[in-house]
Formats: sequence, structure tokens, C-alpha cells
Amino acid sequence: MTRLADLAELVRAPAALSVPGDVLSGAAAAGALGPRTPALAGASVLLYWAGMAANDWADRRLDAVERPERPIPSGRVRPSVALGVASGLTAAGLAVATAAGGRRAAAVALPLAATIWGYDLRAKNTAAGPAVMAACRGLDVLLGASGGRVVRALPAALTVAAHTWTVTALSRREVTGADRRLPGLTLAGTALIALTTPARPTVLSGAPSSTGCVKRGPFLRLGELVPAVLAAGYAARYGRAQARVLADPSPARVRAAVGAGITGLPALQGALTARAGAWLLGLAVAGAAPLGRRLARLISPT
Repeated sequence: MTRLADLAELVRAPAALSVPGDVLSGAAAAGALGPRTPALAGASVLLYWAGMAANDWADRRLDAVERPERPIPSGRVRPSVALGVASGLTAAGLAVATAAGGRRAAAVALPLAATIWGYDLRAKNTAAGPAVMAACRGLDVLLGASGGRVVRALPAALTVAAHTWTVTALSRREVTGADRRLPGLTLAGTALIALTTPARPTVLSGAPSSTGCVKRGPFLRLGELVPAVLAAGYAARYGRAQARVLADPSPARVRAAVGAGITGLPALQGALTARAGAWLLGLAVAGAAPLGRRLARLISPT
């Protein structure tokens, strides 16, 4: 009988802490934060877990050689169970998104689910793999924005997608190790992301933020400071891990950098959320990062 702990490892349960921030940053940017936002974040988590289960089902033969300790090759989870979990979580994620956000949310959730499965089944081991995975995260941000002005969330979606590209590109070298060109490229991308994230489009004086509050005086200054601090923290942790790969591109260092990229994402999402005016929510989103790092010691996020 399959244990709950084995299913948690199958879907990389703790790594889901990096997911709600996609929806929250998109909703904040689009001015769509509201009662439906938590349900959309829940749908996003379900789709993420579905993708993890589908990934292990698709890679079960490769994992038998490279990662025999994983739930399927070790015999702790049957392939049919993994496929059933992936399918069930996908259906649940789509149902929750549609119930919470109606047709507009479904119009994003459906292509998001299709892109997740397309990555796992076809694109993962191709040159298009990092771009497809980046598209998954970008669509996840737009899922949160689906109830508001979606166009305003495009910069946040592109930022999260760019970060995801760096993590996915590195993850393809977790077993073999990388040459120094790859971490050099991803490190440059991380630096660019961190530098541009705090910048915010010009807002007319006295205009309401996405939270519905007029920002003036010290609140404006604090609202400008929070995204910069969070972006710097993101860059320091993830950038340091990539710098270690640059010095020693061994598989262990690559895996550590991938883990840092996954668990460090909430800090970037928090910066994007704060940039949209919801700086208290941004701090809360970023607070998932240290918790994710602690849980990653129990269940690997990669």
C-alpha cells in the first residue's frame, strides 16, 4: 500500500511553497487581489503537484538508472498510481480554478495544464524544455491576474518565466554536471532579474495601488524599499549558489543551485507583489522561502 510520505515525495510537496506566489504576484499586478485569489493559488498548487507526479511517471525508466531512490523506481509507488495521481490532481486543479475564477480563469488554467503535461511528456529532454517550463510559470502568474487587467501582469509573468528558465536550464545538468558557460549565463540572467524587479511603472500621484489604498508619504517610501530588499535577498542566495557552480560545476553543486533557485523563488515573487503596491503581502510571500529551505532538507525539491 502506498504511504502518504511516498506520495509527498512523488509530488515534491514542500516545493509547492514556491507556487502560490505566482498567483499572488499576478493578482497584485493586475489589481485582482480578492476573495477568489486563495482558491486560484490552491488550483495552482494542485496543477504543480500534478506536474511533479507526471514528471516522475514519464521519467520512471530513466530514474531507474540515474535516481533509483525515487518513489517509482524504488517500488514505493506503482507507475499506475503515479499516473492516476497526476491525472486526478490535474482535474482537481482545473475544477478549482474554474469554480473560483469562471471562464477567464479556465482560459488560462487549461493551457497551463496542457503546457505542464507537454513539458513532462515531450519537451523536457529537448532544446525547448527550459522555454516550455518558463511558459508554465508565466501562465501561472497570469492565472492570478485572470480576474483583473491581465496586461498589467505581463512584466511579472515574464520575470518569473525568466527565473524559471535559469533553474530549468541548470536542472538538466544535475546528473552530469555543467560546463562553466551555463552557470555564467544563468548567473547573468539572475543579476538582470534582480536589478529590474524593483523598478515599477509610473503611477499618477494619488492613484490607488492594486490593494485599493492610496500610497503617500512614508508608505510610498516603504513600498519602494521592500521590493528592492527582497530582490537583493533573492539575488544573494540564488546568485551565490550559481557562483559556486561556476567555480566547481559538479553535479552536487548544480543540484544545490537548482534547490536554491526553487526555494528562493518566493523572495522574487514577494518583490513583484510588493512592487505592485501590496508590500505587506509581498513580505508574507517572501516568508515562504526560509520555510521551504527547511522542508527541503526533509524532501528534495528536485
